[in-house]
Amino acid sequence: MKNQNITAAQNDFHKANLKRNIRYMIVFLVFAAAFVWITVWNINSGNVDISMKEILRIIFFREGEEMNYNIIWKIRLPRILMAAILGGALSLSGFLLQTFFENPIAGPFVLGISSGAKMVVALAMIYFIEKYHVVSSYTLIIAAFVGSMISLGFILLFSRRISHMATLLVGGIMIGYICSAITDFIVNFAEDSDIVNLHGWSQGSFSGMSWSNVQVSVIVIGITFVLTFLLSKPIGAFQLGEAYAQSMGVNIRFFRVTILVLSSILSATVTAFAGPISFVGIAVPFLVKKALNTAKPLVVIPATFLGGAVFCMFCDLIARLAFAPTELNISTVTSIFGAPIVIFMMLKKKGR
Repeated sequence: MKNQNITAAQNDFHKANLKRNIRYMIVFLVFAAAFVWITVWNINSGNVDISMKEILRIIFFREGEEMNYNIIWKIRLPRILMAAILGGALSLSGFLLQTFFENPIAGPFVLGISSGAKMVVALAMIYFIEKYHVVSSYTLIIAAFVGSMISLGFILLFSRRISHMATLLVGGIMIGYICSAITDFIVNFAEDSDIVNLHGWSQGSFSGMSWSNVQVSVIVIGITFVLTFLLSKPIGAFQLGEAYAQSMGVNIRFFRVTILVLSSILSATVTAFAGPISFVGIAVPFLVKKALNTAKPLVVIPATFLGGAVFCMFCDLIARLAFAPTELNISTVTSIFGAPIVIFMMLKKKGR
């Protein structure tokens, strides 16, 4: 009888495990299919109509009409890839901040981290362009990282005095407003033909991306993603509580610093190239966890990155096509889709 109970329990465990794996597989397949579909739709959409046959010939054989070749290879493809890479990075940054603060409402935009990065990047752009007439991608990323750490430093100082997360979030929002006000002040007094794109960048946009931008973002975000994925086991232990994580051999202080640095690098890279983008870092991790029905980092980390890529590619498509030829700021579109999700999260949390 005892052996039968053990066998039945093992069968139930295997069935539950199989169901979980099937669910994970379905979610990843849906994200992958959405990624391919939105990529094709993005490439095939714009003011200039290009046939699918011509697009495939340009992408795979690097031949075709010169104008169409330049539109696909130099404008649309880099923009699509950057939307995917930066969207995934921003979502992953939000997941790491939510892990650190143990709150699903925490995110780089809400906590003012993106605004701090925007402020320092604006200063760096003005200084380097006026003095050297050029500014490198790595310089922008470093400037954004410094700005992120400044905002994050204030947040951590607040967190020592304020234990209530809602009050801490309000403090982050206030920091964001202060940084945004300083940035607007800088932009208003920086009218120059050399920095004409500063206005559009400060509102958030994936336009004007190049293959050099793609290369730099792949290197920086790729390394950061791998390091984050390697932290899956400590993150999983930390989610069960600090005491449990310590019992599993996790150095809590080092772990917390690492989480903050990785999150700041991800959000800084996004801000350096595309400006501040709102609500992606909160909404996407929440939706991914709901779809997977788990918070297991080994599964959630790649799914969050892929989900963020799909979300930002879709929002960029809407930004380009909704009122074409006029283009919306990407933050406008992400707010439309992301803000209702955040409101739902807050209402659900209050209900619990």
